[in-house]
Amino acid sequence: MSIKRIGQFFNPSSVAVIGASSNPGRAGNVVMRNLLHGGFKGPIMPVTPKYAAVQGVLAYPTIAELPQVPDLAVICTNKSTLIQILTELAELGCRNAIVVAAGLDKEQKTRLQALAREKHITLLGSNSLGMLVPHLGLNASFSHTTADAGKLAFISQSAAVCSTILDWANSKRIGFSYFISLGDSLDIDFDELLDLFGRDGKTKAILLYIDNIKDVRRFISAARAAAFSKPVIAIKTGRTQAGAEAAMIHTGGSTSDDAVYDAMFQRAGMLRVTDLRELFAATQTLALHPKLLQVEHLTILTNGGGPGIMAVDTLLQRSGKLAELSDKTINALNAVIPQSNHTANPIDIFGDSAPHRYQQALEILLKADEVKNLLIIHTPSALAPSEAYAQIIADTLATLPKMARPFVMTNFMGEEAAFAARDVCVEHGIPTYRTPEGAVGAFMHLISYRRNQKHLTQTPESISQDELIHSHSAKQQIDSYLDQSLTQLSTHQASQILCHYGMECIDTDIALTPSEAKEQAQLLGFPVALKLISPSIPSKSEVGGVVLNLNDADEVEQSAFAILLRIKQAYPDAIIEGFSLQKMAPRAGSQELRIAVKTEPDVGPVILLGEAGTGFNFNQAAVALPPLNMNLAKYLIAAAYDKGVLKERLLPEKVDKYRLCALLTRVSQLVVDQPDIQSLELNPILATDGHFLILDASITLQRFTPLPGRKRLAIKPYPKEWERTVMLKNGTQAQLRPIRPEDERNHQEFDQSLSKEDRYRRFFGELPQFTHEQLAKMTQIDYDREMAFIITEPYKSAQRTLGVSRVLMDPDNLLAEFAVVVRSDCQGLGLGKLLMEAAIAYCKRQRVGAIEGITLPENTGMIGLAKKLGFTISRDFEEGTVVMKMPLTGG
Repeated sequence: MSIKRIGQFFNPSSVAVIGASSNPGRAGNVVMRNLLHGGFKGPIMPVTPKYAAVQGVLAYPTIAELPQVPDLAVICTNKSTLIQILTELAELGCRNAIVVAAGLDKEQKTRLQALAREKHITLLGSNSLGMLVPHLGLNASFSHTTADAGKLAFISQSAAVCSTILDWANSKRIGFSYFISLGDSLDIDFDELLDLFGRDGKTKAILLYIDNIKDVRRFISAARAAAFSKPVIAIKTGRTQAGAEAAMIHTGGSTSDDAVYDAMFQRAGMLRVTDLRELFAATQTLALHPKLLQVEHLTILTNGGGPGIMAVDTLLQRSGKLAELSDKTINALNAVIPQSNHTANPIDIFGDSAPHRYQQALEILLKADEVKNLLIIHTPSALAPSEAYAQIIADTLATLPKMARPFVMTNFMGEEAAFAARDVCVEHGIPTYRTPEGAVGAFMHLISYRRNQKHLTQTPESISQDELIHSHSAKQQIDSYLDQSLTQLSTHQASQILCHYGMECIDTDIALTPSEAKEQAQLLGFPVALKLISPSIPSKSEVGGVVLNLNDADEVEQSAFAILLRIKQAYPDAIIEGFSLQKMAPRAGSQELRIAVKTEPDVGPVILLGEAGTGFNFNQAAVALPPLNMNLAKYLIAAAYDKGVLKERLLPEKVDKYRLCALLTRVSQLVVDQPDIQSLELNPILATDGHFLILDASITLQRFTPLPGRKRLAIKPYPKEWERTVMLKNGTQAQLRPIRPEDERNHQEFDQSLSKEDRYRRFFGELPQFTHEQLAKMTQIDYDREMAFIITEPYKSAQRTLGVSRVLMDPDNLLAEFAVVVRSDCQGLGLGKLLMEAAIAYCKRQRVGAIEGITLPENTGMIGLAKKLGFTISRDFEEGTVVMKMPLTGG
């Protein structure tokens, strides 16, 4: 959907209410009341054949009789009338509609969607509460209350949650830039709104209430783009199986395990909360403090020891950190707290502290260099009302510039005694909470958000595994198995694929019968492991299909017969293909790991990491979305230890986490390269002395058939197909390829190599060298939305960047903006032409409407190149620039 079109949806100049009513019990009455009371400046036109006027506004009996085409229509009629009404609106020329009606079945939704697309009507709903745009005075909803203007955009699939949030926000004096009830998301969905509000200057943070996500790849792409510039907070229902099923019934679609959504939100740099209470707390905190914390340590000031301890317990239980006070700060505090000469964090100034002592302690902490985040806890005092202490906090903070003071939050305990104090805090923009645990929980939301944001800007280590990966050979092996109708692969078959990705499986022999197993064991040598081969039984260990440490041939034969007997009794119809035999690997001093790949509905393949064992589900693993690089693999391993699904063992050699990262990236590349792999399990993997040996492996194959409008992977991988060798004018060879996150350091050196003149021509001014965060955004790109091509050549045992071209597509794919810059000491080698041709070819492949660039008139080289390539050149005299534009027909 066009972002321009959707932007017009939320900026109407006139509104029609279809099904307006004078009956207070009807949605059409509430919508009219809200529109009239909201202060909307444009025409409000009720449509109803029953009344001559609704709430004093002249009504029109039919849509055709409206005096003008409304920018927005709110349809408040029965679901049976929707098709007819939408048709009449289209004939009139109305292109935006909100559908309030609920309870549409699948067929009705499909018909409504199809009609809206055919008539080019943008829909919000069905089952929508409507929308509120406070800065326009627009309340096009049937909510029971209104919303103040503010800087938060709220998007929800639940109308009931919308009403709850509005109530809470009004009590906290928190306002909204936009307040949107998606309902069934038949047309407008999360991704379009994330694109719109991510670019909106009035919106400083985005809140989401999600039942399900229909297009995961578009959602992640839009959320990641928005999260780069502002906080995005999500609450996702369906954390349990029953809850997930209820969410599916509520809004339709399918769902994946909750751990997959955790991985998805973290990968997009979002903050996830678990319930409405946490959403309220995170909303308040981020609304009043949208910037990233400088550090993660918390200082606590309290007039009650018990509440301070409660706060510390909550902080440490949630992996938070207490700040360590300096001697200077401790001595200053001891001077104003007479009952103590050993002050520590939390700082307890005792319940009999008068307001002036509170103020003295606060002033000391606000000036302390080590205090960057401060929680102030107050229990009711007989010396002065809580409101007086709140006023002291507000007044003291007001004496310091905002940029110079720590992040401060408060907890005024109690109910009636604390209400006025909390009100003072709200009035002065200070986050305030009812309990110590709630305050610390809100602080940890900021910490989680900070950590997720850092994920977006971490530079992964550069490690080349190309020599270990032979994707074409693996593809040939997979095709061979599928041609033989082999879809359930055991270790001896799976190893033929895994070896092409640098993974080592233990040598495995195959026997068809117990007697043959006896003979094979004698040749293999003892002790051996005997395992059943059966595509009908996914977990052989659970049915006694694995026997370890067999020490002679007769024992092997007897064990094989015993396995067959057990399987015949438990699974009489199971297909038995034989037995595998492996020499027992020495396990002393090693740790056993497990890596799996599962394909989830709508999400695609996900990677699981945990310890070896039987029955592997998402609760027993850390989860990540491919593609992985070394940095993302490191986070997956850290998550596994944090979750307790990997444990530090008392072993002579710890698991080599660097090499485990490398193994995980190879598993990820296998998943990316081979779409016919439906699932994979490596269990156990013997980790010893930096070496990883796979003892058992299974792979499920299925011919991959792309579905229209669906992508297999939730995140677009590095587009390796654009790599090629190019010849420069000086006769040397170089590589042209898309940029990677690992290129950040080389890109920094490239940026530093540019002359002042080249930087001026590229950036239209004198800019300082790029920061790490800026370089991270340049190298960690979303290949679905933008592309950067670089040309590199070997230089001093590394690669140096010679030039770069960038294209950034708008969300509507109508226009791509390009920019090219070539290393100052490498100009004249034909780099600009090569980079531009790659950018044009890419835009054609992506079916972009046109490609455009802007340069300065003095950049004659770029202008001349653009002319040769077929660009139209025009001069913008007002801006003092030259515009280069080329229409594209797509590829």
